[in-house]
Amino acid sequence: MARWDTRWIVAGQNRRTKVGEPDAAAMVVDAGLTMSSGDIMMKAMATIELLDGEDGSVTLCQRRYVDDILKRFGMDDCKAVASPVDMSSRLVSSDATTKVDAPFREAVGALMHLTTATRPDIAFAVGYVSRFMENPQEEHWVAVKRIFRYLQGTKTHGICYKPSARIDFRGYSDADWAGDLTDRKLTSGYTFMLLGAPVSWGSKKQPSVSLSTTEAEYIALSLAIQEGKWIHRLLCEIVMAANEEGPELMIHEDNQSCIKMTKNPVNHGRAKHIDIKYHHIRDEVKRGEVKLKYCETAVMLADIMTKGLSGPRHKEMTTALGIREHSD
Repeated sequence: MARWDTRWIVAGQNRRTKVGEPDAAAMVVDAGLTMSSGDIMMKAMATIELLDGEDGSVTLCQRRYVDDILKRFGMDDCKAVASPVDMSSRLVSSDATTKVDAPFREAVGALMHLTTATRPDIAFAVGYVSRFMENPQEEHWVAVKRIFRYLQGTKTHGICYKPSARIDFRGYSDADWAGDLTDRKLTSGYTFMLLGAPVSWGSKKQPSVSLSTTEAEYIALSLAIQEGKWIHRLLCEIVMAANEEGPELMIHEDNQSCIKMTKNPVNHGRAKHIDIKYHHIRDEVKRGEVKLKYCETAVMLADIMTKGLSGPRHKEMTTALGIREHSD
């Protein structure tokens, strides 16, 4: 327990905080939890367990918190499902004057805390239902209960970081073009991996409509690079303190046209309308500060951040993300 407390003190409160000791587990906790802020950070510190494995691994888990919220919202006896999103359901906003008689906002808030701390596997699902906070209807509440049903079967799952002789830091960026059925705006997602598991992840509906899949991927890549740069700087500070060479910032992308656009913008007339704020990507790539690598969609780890997946595909992605069941 003393070790648990010490690591939280080391973790810090924001992205500018420097870790005082070059310890891999402390570094992971810091990088993973600075995604939260303010009151959510304090709640995370009170509910996350650090579980040591016999192989030297460290698992971040919130199994007791999951039990608590299942009981709180009357879902502790529900039947488990294999994925947090019903693939046959397409949610849309409603103009109805009455709202569902259920604690919708409270439930979504409780789930947000969970996904920002230790459960990237529900990031898209929680972001999806949060779009309907203003006027939730029965179908939206059913979608929230679906997430609870998924948690019922995965309550002991957590992020498992494994010891490694080198820092294998890599990022993944993806987008779902026109995925929102109401306004056709895109959903972007990213995942950054370290020691075999995510240290930062995000799923967000963007405020603009993109005109092509390439544009959607380009916008998502811009946001992923912004996130990846501060983690990369933190890692470099840590390894430099140990007199070692820092890792490169490598981001995987599954759209080849998007990658070409970052390197040779001359022949991309159809991209002239893209907001200039996203074109910092070209400078980052040109200076060598960011390297892009093509990967097949089948191994795109950010895919789970942009859309709902079938049960088998969702399990495949969670396994690849290093989300494991931990048993005492």
